[in-house]
Parts: sequence; C-alpha cells; structure tokens
Amino acid sequence: MKITEEKIGDVQVLRIEEPRLDNALSSELKTELWRLIENERSEYILLDLATVEYIDSSGLGSLLFGHRQVKSHNGVLRMVHLNPKVKTLIKIANLEQILVSFDDETEALESFKNKED
Repeated sequence: MKITEEKIGDVQVLRIEEPRLDNALSSELKTELWRLIENERSEYILLDLATVEYIDSSGLGSLLFGHRQVKSHNGVLRMVHLNPKVKTLIKIANLEQILVSFDDETEALESFKNKED
C-alpha cells in the first residue's frame, strides 16, 4: 500500500495513494493506523483519501478500526477529500456521524482544535 505521511502541527496526515481501499489493502491500513496510535502515540490522525475511488466493506472496517483505536486513546480520526462514491457509501452505511469527513484540508486540520468526538 502506498501511503505518504506528513506531520502538520499536532496532526499526523496519512495520504492514501491507492485507487481502491478493499480487502487486499485494508489490513495494511489497520497496521499503519495501529503503528501511529500505539508506537507513535499520534492522537490526531487525518486520512486523505483523494485518490481512493472505491472502498468496500473491509475498507470501511479499517476506517472504523482506526476510529475506535484512536478514540480509545483519547484521540480523533478525521478524513478529507472523499470521492462522491465513497461519501455515498459512508452515508448509506449510516456512518457519517462516526467517520467525519471534510472537503477542505485546512478546515479538517482546524477541526482537531475542537476534538469533541
């Protein structure tokens, strides 16, 4: 899985550079999120999904895993740049209140200042 990592202030930004977040890649994403949360002690994680065109149930599961893990460590996970198909899937699954996303990266980064999640 191709992921680039960038630290912006207190926020760890992971840019997923894959067209599909599916069964083949979901375990790698979970591993990466686990590393950030457990080893790096990252409290604020922003997933940039700009290049992700498709996500399946295992991909959604990896996002939920990340959300649960970071929340259990008093942190916050947000997403940015979701493609319309991915947004629709999250809405259909009734997860938009849990998997919070933004269209604008600056707005997403600002949202970590109020981490009431």
